[in-house]
Amino acid sequence: MIDLYRTGDYKLIETKGNTKILYLDVDAYAWVELAGLGEILVSSHKQHKADCVLSVGKYRILEVQDEPHFSDHLHLELEVGVDYWQGYLLLTGLPDEHRRRVRIIPTNEVITGNKEVETLQQA
Repeated sequence: MIDLYRTGDYKLIETKGNTKILYLDVDAYAWVELAGLGEILVSSHKQHKADCVLSVGKYRILEVQDEPHFSDHLHLELEVGVDYWQGYLLLTGLPDEHRRRVRIIPTNEVITGNKEVETLQQA
């Protein structure tokens, strides 16, 4: 089963200190890479000044369970071009007040625009 958990607009910026900040609507997350751990999202509650904008578009967060071709996790998908999406796995969800840091893993598992998934969901 694939359920749409959340959708909206995103913006990915980079600050003067070369820190990437991901905005999902108004929620801000620092996107950093830690040696030995990989990429993580860290909840942020301060205002960030953009040195440059890396990407903007739509985002979708989908909850996947018991689908044969996809991992059973939350999937974050960022629109990176017209009808082109990049997928990420959120193993423990998005950061919140209880869990300030979470891993984000790039994946080739893209659900949005996947004709096979759309056919299954219409049946």
